[in-house]
Amino acid sequence: MYLEIISPEATLFSGDVESLSVPGTDGSFQVLENHAAIVSTLVNGKIEIKGTFDSTKSFDPLFKKNESNSVTLEISSGTIELQDNKMILLVD
Repeated sequence: MYLEIISPEATLFSGDVESLSVPGTDGSFQVLENHAAIVSTLVNGKIEIKGTFDSTKSFDPLFKKNESNSVTLEISSGTIELQDNKMILLVD
């Protein structure tokens, strides 16, 4: 599924991922391939992105690489929209 993470300053990430875990207002939740359409607000916490990342690609310093197939990003708030396997995260 396709993910795009946008901050007020720039697009932080765009590409295909396997799953995404986010800190929702009513609790954390995970999004997988073919998830139902959703719009939700996000709160302060960590976003975890799982997928196959090119090890030669330099990630923004805001991202922390955890394992060979996982990175995290700290956010203070945001919004997620998912429809037809395309996610857009607007984050602060």
